[in-house]
Amino acid sequence: MLDPRPRLQRAARTTRRGVETVCTPAGLRGAATELAWITAHGALYPLAMSTERRRERGREELDRFTLSDLPPLQRGLLMGDVVAAGTPIILIHGLVDNRSIFTLLRRALRRRGFGRVLTLNYSPFTQDIRSVATRLAVLVEKTCEETGYERVHVVGHSLGGVIARYYVQRLGGDARVHTVCTLGSPHKGTFAAHLMPQKVVKQLRPGSDVMLELAEPCPGLRTRFIAFWSDLDQLIVPKSSARIDHPDLLARNVLLRGVGHMSLPIDGRVVREIAAALAHLDEDGSTVTAGVTPIDAVAVPAGLAVPARGRFRIRRTAAQ
Repeated sequence: MLDPRPRLQRAARTTRRGVETVCTPAGLRGAATELAWITAHGALYPLAMSTERRRERGREELDRFTLSDLPPLQRGLLMGDVVAAGTPIILIHGLVDNRSIFTLLRRALRRRGFGRVLTLNYSPFTQDIRSVATRLAVLVEKTCEETGYERVHVVGHSLGGVIARYYVQRLGGDARVHTVCTLGSPHKGTFAAHLMPQKVVKQLRPGSDVMLELAEPCPGLRTRFIAFWSDLDQLIVPKSSARIDHPDLLARNVLLRGVGHMSLPIDGRVVREIAAALAHLDEDGSTVTAGVTPIDAVAVPAGLAVPARGRFRIRRTAAQ
């Protein structure tokens, strides 16, 4: 019979570190923000359950003959890089959630000039990671056919990030997906998944069949990854499971301090980092603008985030 004491000791250490993190000034602010956003999100949730009116603002912008009525940020991105501005971005929500979690992120991306921001809604009670990843594949192909773009970006929160990664790694999605940004996604599973019996939740447990599939070799994968993880994420146990540490994946892990799980999609640092990355990436995944932090696990040490007065400080090259 296995000795349960080592597991209990690890759980106690994890709990102690979690309490210490919450009791810091940043942790208390993050907890307050998390509570406020959960309350606001609860009010928005029913609205997103209704059928969304199909308004493709990106198409309207293709028909424009003038940019004079656009805000400066949108006009700047369209004039500077029309490909970056038009590349579709697909948002995927997490467990027991819907598109309303991205209300602020979607609005922020549009304000920054990204014309096509779509959402994939699904039910975790009737579908699992593999079936939703298959739906994502269909949506990506349809989006590419309608827009004429060969590749898209995907942003996934929590379970949504695992779905995006499964599509890229296991269903050939790297041919279509340029960049994946994951927000608090349990890439190596989370022990919190033992609290619920649903099939999709079981797939998020460490050592599950899905986690073992994602850990398999995938040489030559073209998709780039940015994984945001937080020291205040109450649903990812251990917290480092939200990092991507796979030898075949080109990924950059960004540590955020004092941000709760549900607050990740509304955090200003996350929005700015995603917008900067997607606005300055060439088709091969490299950065086309000097000074923008590259998605390169070698050039940028994993887990490194350099906050400066609440913002990410842009790295400067020697040439600048």
